[in-house]
Amino acid sequence: MTLSGACHCGNVSFHVHGVLPEKLTRCTCSFCSKRGMLYAYYAPEQFELIKVSGDAVYRWQTKQVGHHFCKECGCSVYSDSPDFKPDGTWDGKTRRIGVNARLFQDFDAAEAPVTVIDGKNLW
Repeated sequence: MTLSGACHCGNVSFHVHGVLPEKLTRCTCSFCSKRGMLYAYYAPEQFELIKVSGDAVYRWQTKQVGHHFCKECGCSVYSDSPDFKPDGTWDGKTRRIGVNARLFQDFDAAEAPVTVIDGKNLW
């Protein structure tokens, strides 16, 4: 199955080769809580950028996570990060893509079940 999505203006669009997770994830860290993203996580090889004419990246603190957003409309599109486990640990090599599920076509992320990660206290 292929899921498609794009930012508001369409300058950044993507495909995900996979299905929607059973639950989306909301992180409570200072950055994620301000953005309001609901993450759907995938392996990097499942994520394909289709159009990137408006892509910009924000990195903070450790610089290990790249938060990609559209420089035109400002929509948060995805994050490329270490594959942190729920307790905050990481194996030092495995990465994951956290896609903003609110951008998927024909999907209402507000209706999906959500798991909350205590990012405020984990990292």
